[in-house]
This record gives sequence, C-alpha cells and structure tokens, in this order.
Amino acid sequence: MQNLKDFLDEKVEQYNQPGFIPNDPISIPHRFSNKHDIEISGFFAAILAWGQRKTIINKCLELFQLMDKAPHDFLLNHQESDLKPFLSFKHRTFNDVDTLYFIHFLTWFYRNYETLEEAFLKGQTGHIDAMESILTQFHHVFFSLQDSPARTKKHIATPVRKAACKRINMYLRWMVRTDDKGVDFGLWKKISPAQLICPCDLHVDRVGRRLGLITRKQTDWLTAVQLTEKLREFDPRDPVKYDFALFGLGIEEKF
Repeated sequence: MQNLKDFLDEKVEQYNQPGFIPNDPISIPHRFSNKHDIEISGFFAAILAWGQRKTIINKCLELFQLMDKAPHDFLLNHQESDLKPFLSFKHRTFNDVDTLYFIHFLTWFYRNYETLEEAFLKGQTGHIDAMESILTQFHHVFFSLQDSPARTKKHIATPVRKAACKRINMYLRWMVRTDDKGVDFGLWKKISPAQLICPCDLHVDRVGRRLGLITRKQTDWLTAVQLTEKLREFDPRDPVKYDFALFGLGIEEKF
C-alpha cells in the first residue's frame, strides 16, 4: 500500500498544477474573480460536465455570454425579457426548461442567502460520512420551489437514487479543497475536505479498479464511498486530492 500511496502522491503533484486548468471545465470559474460568480459559474460548469471537455467549456462560455459574463449580477437584476435568449440554450439532454429553472432557483437563492454554500449545509452533520446527507438535502432544497419541473431532477444527482453523484462531488471539490496549487478554490469553509467524496467518472472508475481501489461491480454511490474510504487511508484529511492522480492517469496516460 505504501508503494501505491507514493505512486499516487507523485501523480497528484504532477496533475494538481495550474497547467491542468485550461483544458478542464474548472477553467470556467477561473475566469471570474468575484466569489459569487465563481460559485455560480462553477455550479453550471460541473452540472454540464459530460461529453468532450472542449464542448463543455464552449457551452459554458455560450451560457455566460447570455448573462453578460456577470452571472451573479444577472441573477439579481435581470428582467423577464432577458430570459428569452436562454430558450435556445441546450447541451445534450440539458435544455431550456432546465436552464430556466436553474436560473429561477439561483435567483431566488441569492436573493435570500449570501452564498450557495448554505444550500449544502442543510444536511451537514459534522461527521466524516456526512456527504450522503449533505447531497440528499441539497437535492431537496434545489427542488423545493413550487414550480420545479420533474424532468430537471435528473440533472442534480442524489444518493437516494444510488447515483455516484460525480458532477456534484466534483463541484464540491472545487469549492471546498484548499491548497497552494491554484486549481481548486477553497472558498467554502463549513464543509471539511475530509468529508468530500471522490468524483467517480469513467476515467477515475477505470483507474481505481485497475489499482484495486474499487471492488464493487457497479458504479454507484457506494462505489464512490468505497473509493474514497480507500483514499482516506492515504490521506484522511484530504482524500479527494487523489482525484487529480486518478483522473490524470485515466485521461492523460490512458492508464
């Protein structure tokens, strides 16, 4: 296990660098300096993160162009007529209905709360295994508005549906993890890096299995938990830093 830890630590150092940013969806929130804009753009970028990375980045740029490159200001001050251009926005199965509800929810939320972090704190227990509760309660909060469309619920994963919740876990990594490398933002302080669950995408899943970190046959919530528990053996305070190693090995080295 020590050899594997040393190998993964080396790969974390290799990939947790500013050079990782330009070709990854995390480049979208890095275009902003205002905390609220980083939260909002990061949320959309993570939720839209499926398919080719170049396409994801281009669709996010298209979306924020419609918000005049100032998402927080747009949410707080737009008129109903300003929403018309979003009727033509689409990315894979994410369509205008989903886009408009996301804008509707975020507008309501930022008019009532200071930071999107608060939407993730409803299920915060303080325990190391709180993430299941955090994500379950976030899903409830996000769809608590009276006119939330049923079809949009598929775009916010929840452990209740046994989903691996890879995109929302990735977003939380961006917002919560903090170090001196300049990739993750570390903006949120009320969720601990130790509580994070590793985003279990196709690359991470494949590499995790090859390295013996995953033994479950399927890829679901319990798989993501199993992987993270293994990674906690290497670094209990910051297990999800190894996402850089597993993802980098999977996509850059075709490990």
